[in-house]
Formats: sequence, structure tokens, C-alpha cells
Amino acid sequence: MKRAGRALSLSRDAQERGHEARALRLLGEIAARRNPPDVEQADGYYRQALELANQLGMRPLVAHCHLGLGTLYGRTGKRQEAREHLAAATMMYREMGMTYWLEQAEVEMGA
Repeated sequence: MKRAGRALSLSRDAQERGHEARALRLLGEIAARRNPPDVEQADGYYRQALELANQLGMRPLVAHCHLGLGTLYGRTGKRQEAREHLAAATMMYREMGMTYWLEQAEVEMGA
């Protein structure tokens, strides 16, 4: 968590917005995988990453953020939100031909 936070800080200092978006997603992943997950923190990081990735046109990262949010919501009982994000991720992965990630999203949708 410390190093990911440092990466975020450095990317912001250098105004490297693409790296900032990636660091935010990584922080979301870390918070989501804690035991128990830090849902609020993970949600915040994923949403910040999603917004920035959308602004920058980073479609694969946008899809990864949707997958992360869908997985997080699925594990915390927010089924409708999970379905929405997983459907978005699945559609985007399919459009981009990202078969590995498409399979991951489909597994989460089935869970």
C-alpha cells in the first residue's frame, strides 16, 4: 500500500495522469483485497481511476475499473451495482478483443 501510494504521489507531482490513473486502480485493488475489504476506500480509488481513465481515453483501464467495482460489489452483496459494472467490463473487453480479461469478467458475472 505504501509503495502504491508513493507511485500515486510521484505521478501527480510529475503530472503523469495515465500513471496516476493506474496507481489509483492499484490502490483500489489493494483496498478491495484486504481481509476484510475496505469497501469505502476501494470504491473511492476505483471511481477516481475510472473518471481519470475515461477522461484520458484509456479504455482497457476503464474496463479494469468496472471489473474491480463489479467484483467488489459482488462480494459485498450489492448485486445490482455488481451486475452493472460487470456488464460494462464484459462489453468493453469483448469490443477490444481482450479474451483473458473477458473470461475473468464472465467468471465474476457467474459468481
